[in-house]
Amino acid sequence: MTSSSAKVFVAGHRGMVGRAIVLRLNELGFRNVITRTRSELDLTDQRAVAAFFQAEAIDQVYLAAAKVGGIHANNTYPADFIYENLMIEANVIHQAYIAGVRRLLFLGSSCIYPKFATQPIPEDALLTGKLEATNEPYAISKIAGIKLCESYNRQYGADYRSVMPTNLYGPGDNYHPQNSHVVPALIRRMHEAKLAGVEEVTVWGTGKPCRELLYVEDLADAAVRIMHFARNVWERGGGEMSSHVNIGTGVDLPISELAQLIAKVVGYRGVIAFDPTKPDGTPRKVLDVSRLHALDIRPETSLEDGLRLAYADFYEREMAGEVA
Repeated sequence: MTSSSAKVFVAGHRGMVGRAIVLRLNELGFRNVITRTRSELDLTDQRAVAAFFQAEAIDQVYLAAAKVGGIHANNTYPADFIYENLMIEANVIHQAYIAGVRRLLFLGSSCIYPKFATQPIPEDALLTGKLEATNEPYAISKIAGIKLCESYNRQYGADYRSVMPTNLYGPGDNYHPQNSHVVPALIRRMHEAKLAGVEEVTVWGTGKPCRELLYVEDLADAAVRIMHFARNVWERGGGEMSSHVNIGTGVDLPISELAQLIAKVVGYRGVIAFDPTKPDGTPRKVLDVSRLHALDIRPETSLEDGLRLAYADFYEREMAGEVA
């Protein structure tokens, strides 16, 4: 892919996904990448978003801005998760259309699929069953984002695409002790236990649920490639009213094995125990990546290599005092 003069807005550039997309665009020679912090542009403010798009003449949008968190955060702040995400998506997608943005890529989540969907989960499993209760409000907001893109494509002939990544990890992750996802939470806990000489670390749940994990820079590469596919190529992966494509590895592992692998990477040698009184979440979630492979996209970073890169990022940020 060659350098581009397109004016590209990456919404959510301070988050793990948005940060990785900006880095990938820069690597590919894009020199007109626009970003805004939340203090500069509140994406939940309809008037502010409208004014931004009218002023900036954006060509492409990567919608990576979202309120995100793990099981604890989703259980504690369900209203925040559904409200903020719905407002961000509705404002950005609608105002992008009003301003004549030619192409938009919406970043969703694999939590959109039913709790007991067929494994691996194909794209057409969407809306075929009940969602996982612990993150239902967030999942519904992400489903709304997909349907917004599909509806603007159908009614107005827009070219708005959606990608549904599996569980992500990597540089720029959130390591908050209560509100983080499983990989950053375990990296931090194993690291702190190692430093403190703690002999046992307890992990929520039984350890039996399986998770698929994707290094965030592999997602960023896939997202940029999908944004730039010709429409007829893209439609092999979706189509007008099936506009989302799964992004993942197609391989999963139990949380118990993941915890052991993270302990190995971090250098923690204590006992790993599990607390079955805590929620497990979805029992298994691995994506069918057939459509992704039809687009000739395959993630390249192995799980152990990715975890080593993630831990190096965490360690550097902690040493710099950037981890809360």
